[in-house]
Amino acid sequence: MDWLAGKLLAWFDDCGRKALPWQQNATPYRVWVSEIMLQQTQVQTVIPYYERFMARFPDVQALAAAELDEVLHLWSGLGYYARARNLHKTAILVANSGGEFPTEAESLEALPGIGRSTAGAIRAFAMGQRAAILDGNVKRVLARFHGVSSPLASTATLRELWEHAEAHTPAERTPAYTQAIMDLGALVCVRRAPQCASCPLAERCTALATQRVDEIPQGTVPKTKPVRRARLYVITAPNRACLLERRPDQGIWGGLWSPPQRQPERSVEAVCAEFGISPSAILEHHTAPVFRHSFSHFHLDIEPHYLRIKQQPNQVADGGGLMWYAPDGAAPVGLSAPAAKLLAGLNEVFGDEPPEVKLRP
Repeated sequence: MDWLAGKLLAWFDDCGRKALPWQQNATPYRVWVSEIMLQQTQVQTVIPYYERFMARFPDVQALAAAELDEVLHLWSGLGYYARARNLHKTAILVANSGGEFPTEAESLEALPGIGRSTAGAIRAFAMGQRAAILDGNVKRVLARFHGVSSPLASTATLRELWEHAEAHTPAERTPAYTQAIMDLGALVCVRRAPQCASCPLAERCTALATQRVDEIPQGTVPKTKPVRRARLYVITAPNRACLLERRPDQGIWGGLWSPPQRQPERSVEAVCAEFGISPSAILEHHTAPVFRHSFSHFHLDIEPHYLRIKQQPNQVADGGGLMWYAPDGAAPVGLSAPAAKLLAGLNEVFGDEPPEVKLRP
């Protein structure tokens, strides 16, 4: 065991996190689900989602047997929905192969959504193997400790950091060490204003010794996000069922259900015509204030349009990527965060007293 591992383990015994839900009964399934949820998502955000997910899908067979819509429903709000789709695909593959996760790194990494670091975490935490990880927190710790100042996104930098990760990972107490280096990055060696005075690695940290803590690691220069605009049409029948479209698997909100989304230049009449709704069938049309939903690479300004119609048009039936969805007591489906927000506002928009009709092209 080298100096860094020894220091981290001693710090972990006193300061590390030991009561996270996925640390209890750390089976490959439970660790795998947690690692997928934790990708690009903070621990405190993940915990309630994880607990709900485990209550509904306690093992890989239960997840494999579920409908994708229910999986996406429980994932709604976590973002990066390709993770949920890959989770479901992998569960089916594992369940169909006997229900046991492979123990070899290469076989684990061949499963949808499992990369080298996630495979390492499963092997370390749930299988007792000596396996390195390199998530965002670990990259930051190792880059500062070793003074790796080249851009994190470069292939050469990642190769160097993987070499450091492999070299430092001990053969003994591997799960504790793995959690320790993740915790140090999350709690002490944070991105901004790191707590170097309380860091167990400060004595030999290259970035601290050379006064480059604020410069390392070198990320990408943030770009100004472009702004896009869209309209979402909440088309509501008399029974308050709303027309939803399934989003394509690729792109934003992949595989989720959403009120029809159209470009702002497309008129209300044209959208209604798509679904066989004549202008005379519109009882109310209400526009709500534009709100912004931000993604990693752009902002989306959403203009909501609420339409109440006399009856469900004959040409629109469930199936073929369309659904009449009753927000109250409906079967669980995966909704995008803006879709859930708009459906939650139905009672406010269409209350006992109909709002003033606001037609807008």
